[in-house]
Amino acid sequence: MRSKLKNNWAVVLGGSSGLGLASAKALAKAGYHICIVHRDRKSNLDVFQAHISEMEQYGVQVKTFNKDLVKQETLADVMEFIPKQSVGVLLHSIAKGAVKALYGHGETLSLEDMKITLDAMAFSWWQWTAAFIDNGLFAKNARNLAFTSEGNKRVWKGYGAISVAKAALEALMRQMAVEYAPLGITTNCVQAGVTDTPSLRHIPGHDTLLQHAARRNPFSKATIPEAVGNAVAMLCTEGAQWVNGTIIKVDGGESLC
Repeated sequence: MRSKLKNNWAVVLGGSSGLGLASAKALAKAGYHICIVHRDRKSNLDVFQAHISEMEQYGVQVKTFNKDLVKQETLADVMEFIPKQSVGVLLHSIAKGAVKALYGHGETLSLEDMKITLDAMAFSWWQWTAAFIDNGLFAKNARNLAFTSEGNKRVWKGYGAISVAKAALEALMRQMAVEYAPLGITTNCVQAGVTDTPSLRHIPGHDTLLQHAARRNPFSKATIPEAVGNAVAMLCTEGAQWVNGTIIKVDGGESLC
């Protein structure tokens, strides 16, 4: 596989922690050069640098952009760096949304909260994909992936805006899967089980969510980021070329119970 991936890049939007980072590591192990766009405080960068060094041990390049990905100048900077026809994978792993109730005591969702969440967690995927296509950055048989969650259909406390964004993300996935197929690009969503990540910890009652997920999972444990990252890497192999326009569940059967 490595010889076929020579000079191919995996661009991970939101890859400094959680599912995005686990996927970046799995893709680096598979032989992809890694470009991570993230937004982190300086206090977190030492830990992140250790992860970068781990990926570099696979003999691949790792480039990072600590910038706001919803801004046009960030997209322009990344496109200036990435060589033409070299993006084998674009992975959207953004967890930037308002975690507030629609109604009740305390702060509730505003229209601006909803717009910010939709822009970051749904529309930005299409924005980056379209820009990469327009500028000829995708390699042959490229994979276009994004993370969704079971919250796309279930009601979780404070998850309203994110649930709307996930529904929009999945609608975009279906449309892009059909319209971009003639370009040789496959488009899919990965639905991980409830996973202990920094983004999950922003959801009210996340401990209860994790405990409930472990109880109902057929394997009696919650999903871990590494399992999801390995599945992402599997979807980027030659054998997965005919997987297009679908939601791949990586949850050990949790959503069945």
